[in-house]
Amino acid sequence: MAAVARTLAATLAYCCRAAAPSSARRLVRTQATLPPTRDVDGVATLLKDGARCVVMLGAGASVAAGLPDFRTPGTGLYDTLEISGLPYPEAVFELDFFRTNPQPFYELAKALWPTDDSRPTKAHKLVKLLADKNQLIRCYTQNIDSLERAAGVPAEFVVAAHGNFDSATCIATGEKVDAEALRRAIYEGTTDAFNAQNGGLCKADIVFFGEALPDRFWASLREDFDEAELLLVIGTSLEVHPFASLIDLGTMPRVLINRDRVGEHQPDVAFPPSMGKLSG
Repeated sequence: MAAVARTLAATLAYCCRAAAPSSARRLVRTQATLPPTRDVDGVATLLKDGARCVVMLGAGASVAAGLPDFRTPGTGLYDTLEISGLPYPEAVFELDFFRTNPQPFYELAKALWPTDDSRPTKAHKLVKLLADKNQLIRCYTQNIDSLERAAGVPAEFVVAAHGNFDSATCIATGEKVDAEALRRAIYEGTTDAFNAQNGGLCKADIVFFGEALPDRFWASLREDFDEAELLLVIGTSLEVHPFASLIDLGTMPRVLINRDRVGEHQPDVAFPPSMGKLSG
């Protein structure tokens, strides 16, 4: 595990703080298992000693698989999206807009729907390694690509906070529909006929703005973070809530593996002088 941690050295920012109010942070810190040093070697020591981990994955974990993230200026999906009919990029994931004009999302789905060419990155393989060593409590992922499962992480350890393409639903009836049949209809341009056959507008079970997160997201949240001895936060802007708020749970030390600095509104975050890009 020490070797795995070292491969992430160029992208590692270590944050060791408690999730209590600032007035109580120093007291809580003494109750947590802290690394011997606030650097990569310290994190490697925790992992080598068998620290039980919760992992939070964002879109940055999948960029090396050829899948775009959403918010990187200049290259993120919201900056580069060229689909007609959108008043602004984020509208493609708004439920009310989808009800009035589903075609922009169907066009986007062609690019986002996972294929056999989408391969897990080192970030996903790290999660699998933690699971193999019985050090993974849960992986909470914002990603809709299911690459955690493709890497071999058992389903019970993965919480897809924002859903994925593994299943699909008719939003008019609430009934499940065949996700593979919907995918074919999207690629073949026959979604109107597919929707008519299934009782109304259908979409993959991706959480849109305006929709509630799946029940599974809430099911073991508190227990998972209370049990965790280490939190790994990988490839996320920490801008989308409630997912971003998870870093405020638990009392464990936490590690940020990211291209950009995030979480700096917290007063006791420590960053190394340089951070590289997560590779796949």
